[in-house]
Amino acid sequence: MKKEKALKVVAINGSARKDGNTAILIHYILQELEKTGIITEMVQLSGHRIRGCTACMKCFENRNRRCIIDDDIVNDCILKMSEADGIILGSPVYFSDIPAEMKALIDRAGFVSMANGELFRHKVGAAAIAVRRTGAMHTADTLLHFMLGRDMIPAGFPGIGIGLNVGDVELDHEGIDRMKSIGENMAWLLKVIQKGAVPG
Repeated sequence: MKKEKALKVVAINGSARKDGNTAILIHYILQELEKTGIITEMVQLSGHRIRGCTACMKCFENRNRRCIIDDDIVNDCILKMSEADGIILGSPVYFSDIPAEMKALIDRAGFVSMANGELFRHKVGAAAIAVRRTGAMHTADTLLHFMLGRDMIPAGFPGIGIGLNVGDVELDHEGIDRMKSIGENMAWLLKVIQKGAVPG
């Protein structure tokens, strides 16, 4: 009997706060994945200066799975995302949308994916959003549209956790339950795809 390869999920935490509320929410998703034997990793963008896409189109010339801008963390993230079976995008809400660093990452990763035959196609996606008051739906829309635009398969609607100070999201029990549900859904979908129940 052929041994199934280990499944892996990488999470990108787009928050400027390392180990803050966004990371807490992501951890609840990862815990559910780990229960099923799926390997997980979280990359935190906190502390990294990330340049925006310059629309130079060099990724379409080079087609080497890399962005021409090579002095930040983005190419490492692209590699991890392309090698993973599932991708989680976590973000706080900044003025009703994702932070600039997260936008720079998905812009550049999206172009590199397109230039190389859609690197993220058919990967299972999920998103976690930490919010204080307003803007969560717009932020969810941004992340969900990135996934759909790159032919990924979302494991449900993005999860939302409410809180201000670090740890406050732990008090949002409904939000935490939603993260756990996303993790369960993601694990189920990854296993179904691995077993070949879904074509291609």
